[in-house]
Amino acid sequence: MRNKKYIAPSLLSANFLHLEQEIKDVEKAGADILHLDIMDGHFVPNMTFGPFIVEQIKSAASVPLDVHLMIEEPQRWIETYIEAGADFLTVHFETDPHLNRAINEIKKRGRKAGVSINPSTHPLLLEYVLEYVDLVLVMSVNPGFGGQRFIENSFRKIEWLNNYRENHLLNFLIEVDGGVNENNIKALSDAGVDIFVAGSAIFSKDDYGEVIRRMRERL
Repeated sequence: MRNKKYIAPSLLSANFLHLEQEIKDVEKAGADILHLDIMDGHFVPNMTFGPFIVEQIKSAASVPLDVHLMIEEPQRWIETYIEAGADFLTVHFETDPHLNRAINEIKKRGRKAGVSINPSTHPLLLEYVLEYVDLVLVMSVNPGFGGQRFIENSFRKIEWLNNYRENHLLNFLIEVDGGVNENNIKALSDAGVDIFVAGSAIFSKDDYGEVIRRMRERL
């Protein structure tokens, strides 16, 4: 998958009164992946939706679902979210002391396994799982809410991960989530990002296709 750059609109910023239409519109606009943030009100100070909504989204979507578990005890929910329709399933380093086990559980069920790190977490702490993961998600805002400003030192993490990947001949994807927009997407791509999660940068505009087109032009 590393031979392509992927735009992944975050449904956290979509209009949930018209969610099916929002999914169709953003797919028509050129979305490669749909990013779903699952929040439990404990690990992050917000709540979003659970597996039932993921299942409904899956029934409406034609592109892969990138499900990001921002929850405590994520291993309890791996099978549930895979059954609901996750194609990529990402757990947080900060929430799981048995990260290798979680990654293996996801991959054993035939899905892409991801691990995410918060803004204050150094990617060096992932060194002993990087050979097993399919995806590393760098949170470039503090997780919990959409529309936040990009944290600039996230570039250092992305560059560290990209250098590690190249030096060790690994193929995991680097994903970034938080404050991604038309102004910084090229620099993020140059730093090594493969998947760009964008919420308000897309859904706050009237023409989703035009926004995604301009993003792609900068890659």
